[in-house]
Amino acid sequence: MKREVLFEQRVGEDRVIRIVQGDLTEEQVDAIVNAANEHLQHGGGVAGAIVRKGGRVIQEESDRWVREHGLVRTGTAAITSAGMLPCRYVIHTVGPVWRGGGQGEDALLASAVRSALDMAVRHQLRSVSLPAISSGIFGFPKPRCAAIILKEVFEHLTGHPDSTLREVNLCNIDSETSQIFLEEARQRFGHKKDVS
Repeated sequence: MKREVLFEQRVGEDRVIRIVQGDLTEEQVDAIVNAANEHLQHGGGVAGAIVRKGGRVIQEESDRWVREHGLVRTGTAAITSAGMLPCRYVIHTVGPVWRGGGQGEDALLASAVRSALDMAVRHQLRSVSLPAISSGIFGFPKPRCAAIILKEVFEHLTGHPDSTLREVNLCNIDSETSQIFLEEARQRFGHKKDVS
């Protein structure tokens, strides 16, 4: 599918947040973020697509990570190479399963986003692309997901002047999720930065 930038927001002098509709596995960034499970078993959804396109090496490195470090707890992240994908790394972050909102899901999703961004900075990365973590089979409501992810990304870029990150794309393949992220961006930043 053709990649489309729906919205672009400058943050400070040299940082940018974009809302992108497109295929996460084709993003030309330093790392893409995978919405993973604690076992890093990449069977379905975004995770399955990443391994299908990037190759078995991603699953093999994920298995090795779990053997060496244990399960990736909800709200934390791991990192592997990207195999044959156009990026350099895949950051696997584990968001929460939605259980109605009373089990700390919002805080766990925020932590998952922060962990992914922190992992990128630890590896001196300049650009990352994230999907709507937890909003697929984990059932997190998409509008709430978009609000939390945008807030965490904005706070990272404004609150960490020493961060290596210069470009954060929020990339989803389907129109419904992309439009929800676009609406959240417009509410947060206003219409003036809309590039469409």
